[in-house]
Amino acid sequence: MKRLNTLMIFLAIVTLIPLSAFSQEVMTTGGRRMPYVWIDKDTHHEIRRLTRREGNSRSFYFHNNPFIMGENGKGDRMVFYGQDKFGWQIFTVNLSTFEIVKLTEDPFPKSGEIVGRKSHDIYFQERDSIFSVNADTRKITLIYVLPHGSFASITCLNSDETLLGGISTPMVEGFPFGHRSFRRPNFEQIFQIERKRPHTIFTINLKTHELTNVYTHTAWLNHLQFSPTDPSLMLFCHEGIWQDVNRIWTINIDTKKARLMYKRTMPMEIAGHEWFSPDGQTVWFDLQQPRGVTFYVGGMNVKTNKLTKYRLTRNEWSVHYTISPDEKLFAGDGGDTNSVAHAKDGKWIYLFTPEGNHLKAERLVNMKYDNYHLEPNVHFSPDGKWIIFRANFEGFESVYEVKVEKS
Repeated sequence: MKRLNTLMIFLAIVTLIPLSAFSQEVMTTGGRRMPYVWIDKDTHHEIRRLTRREGNSRSFYFHNNPFIMGENGKGDRMVFYGQDKFGWQIFTVNLSTFEIVKLTEDPFPKSGEIVGRKSHDIYFQERDSIFSVNADTRKITLIYVLPHGSFASITCLNSDETLLGGISTPMVEGFPFGHRSFRRPNFEQIFQIERKRPHTIFTINLKTHELTNVYTHTAWLNHLQFSPTDPSLMLFCHEGIWQDVNRIWTINIDTKKARLMYKRTMPMEIAGHEWFSPDGQTVWFDLQQPRGVTFYVGGMNVKTNKLTKYRLTRNEWSVHYTISPDEKLFAGDGGDTNSVAHAKDGKWIYLFTPEGNHLKAERLVNMKYDNYHLEPNVHFSPDGKWIIFRANFEGFESVYEVKVEKS
């Protein structure tokens, strides 16, 4: 009888343990097909594949919001691009159930990573036409047809969801349309061409459908973003060879006044891959003083111009950084040996905790089987408990999340 009671107690305890606790293998990440869930043997953090579908899938660029919030913190969704027989389409994935919903299905190439947090409208571009698709109803609406004679693209939506923002350049006969590769050996040549052409920041009013030119400059304008809290404030960069430009700028679309956010202070200094903090008060960026030697995450307060710097080691340098929703933690996507840091052991997804004037690093995912041609581009999940990234370490492109808390 005593043995029977002991057995019954054991079985009762076992039934309370989630099934996932028994199914999560401790494994080397990548180099073969992985299960949907596993524990990285080098970091002991849980990794889950979010895009559980056939074909390649890609999450958004690091500073573009991909999330649609559910009610009461439940049912959050992430927008992503997935490849099918027609090309790249727009999908959502439920971050709790992993349910995937396909929102578009046509053969035309798409661009744009723009999500309305309130409306749940997702904005994208096909050639000269701008559309929205609603994540709830799947209804597709034509928003605007861009004028002929220029190469124009939309990139962002302001915080009250009244304006789309984009950049246009005039088309020049014989100009290599579609040249925009950011990898050498073409980049320096492209830079010399682009810096001689006028670039214009514009907005499209979603109610009146009016296009307004905000700012024109012969610098190569790029990386256009709206503030997440101020509907009139934009962040953009002077693209190019980073050590040759003062890259990071803001502009108020009401006053049309542009402002340099960070001025280089020494030869070969670089500052870039800029993004807004969630509260819109700080512009964060990769800062190297000088390039490839000393590494920081820098932040400039948009009101006070106060500079904050957190130092990292060479191996901890990342192509892209991001900050958690509560602004207490950072994450980075590491870099391969060909990146600017030339790190010997830099292919990791990192979690960073500010400590004084430096960042304390924790490795979350070993990315040794990722070739970094597809840069991971990290995002914190809306609840801050996971870091989402894209990778090709299984031999195809997919989107994953790693748990911030160690298993």
